[in-house]
Amino acid sequence: MVFDGILIGLIVGFIRAGFRNGLIALSNVRIKGGLIFPILLILQFAIFYIQERVSFIADYSGYFFIVVYMTGLFLLWLNRSEQGFGFIFVGVVLNFLVMAVNGGRMPVSLEAASVLEPFYLDMLKSGTAVTKHFLLDSSTRLPFLGDIIPLSSPYPRNQAISVGDVIMNFGMFLYLQKIMLEQKIRTSLVET
Repeated sequence: MVFDGILIGLIVGFIRAGFRNGLIALSNVRIKGGLIFPILLILQFAIFYIQERVSFIADYSGYFFIVVYMTGLFLLWLNRSEQGFGFIFVGVVLNFLVMAVNGGRMPVSLEAASVLEPFYLDMLKSGTAVTKHFLLDSSTRLPFLGDIIPLSSPYPRNQAISVGDVIMNFGMFLYLQKIMLEQKIRTSLVET
């Protein structure tokens, strides 16, 4: 879901700031530990795909995801003075919290999962889904922080998201607008 906030933020930013100003702004982004964020993202994808092939990774993937989240939270805290990063931090904390109290896995409500592909829904129901997700039930802790919000048409992708995802994406949108519009303002001042 974080990709959606980035994509929407970039599209709106390019429209508001102009393509040239937007590219200049993005090339000048400097955040503390900035290179570690893409590494964490790659690690999440690697764990996601490797766990289907390596039982050790599958057995402990929840804990690997928690370490990735904790590292990301530390980096977000270092950048908390940046506009939008407070929201990103809160969103990640909410997702981390629900995963931490549920063994490193994100609960997904049956209602929200109903918009997903039928095979994935079947895997969630049977408990054979080898991902960081599991079907929310009566034993789930903090279920209201899980993936309980279904997104479907007219939204371009069907997915189940959490309140944390919404807050995190709002923060990412704010951050991208700030940096891209600041460049537009700088360019306007130089040209006048």
